[in-house]
Amino acid sequence: MLLATYNVNSINSRLDALLHYLEERQPDVVCLQELKAPQEKFPIAAIEAAGYHALWQGQKSWNGVAIVTREPAQEVQRGLPGDDADEQSRYLEVAYQGILIACLYLPNGNPAPGPKYDYKLAWMERLRLRGLELLAAGVPAVLAGDFNVIPTERDVYKPERWVDDALFRDETRAAFGRLMEQGWLDSLRALHPDETIYTFWDYFRNAFGRDAGLRIDHLLLSPALAPALKAAGVDKFMRGREKPSDHTPTWVELDLSKLS
Repeated sequence: MLLATYNVNSINSRLDALLHYLEERQPDVVCLQELKAPQEKFPIAAIEAAGYHALWQGQKSWNGVAIVTREPAQEVQRGLPGDDADEQSRYLEVAYQGILIACLYLPNGNPAPGPKYDYKLAWMERLRLRGLELLAAGVPAVLAGDFNVIPTERDVYKPERWVDDALFRDETRAAFGRLMEQGWLDSLRALHPDETIYTFWDYFRNAFGRDAGLRIDHLLLSPALAPALKAAGVDKFMRGREKPSDHTPTWVELDLSKLS
């Protein structure tokens, strides 16, 4: 199974790029974030014409997540549990071919400190609790998406410039660490522990040309799914194309026959 996560930064603005990606790479699953489209404006007809199915949670102008699959998936959870008043579309879970796939768009949190950062940290605590539930269930699971978290200094160009940013603040990395302590596997780092790997490059200051990026898009595998990990990488070429997202697809290849 080839499973990718891709923050498209507006699904309708990046539809051609997504369709080309589906044709070129033939992924089995793509988790999308930052749709920036209300529910009724999701381009399901174009995706179905490309031979795929989708479940999605849209939101006007902002946020939004979707899971695109070769065969129909079964929805498990819409919205991250723990706050009934939270109206932001940032989380979707499906069951697909024996694994649970959670697509998430974790809040940015800037400016920090402040209300947006408080929301980010509270959201991360809710994600930690959901992670515990998924692991307790024992099902093979993946947390895939734009985490808006730079885990370590090796995951950012010039880390000294990011110490006060919500993506890299000590509290953010500590919250991410508490999630990882549950036993989730950072798939990219598991296979490429020492490489410089980025998944996001700003549109400004020729960031992509200078390779001044961040690694903030992650695919975390549960202990039950980790034995299936075969390969992982970043499709950097997508960032160099016309009208790109500022993120590029990040992927894992899973050999599901390795699961007991």
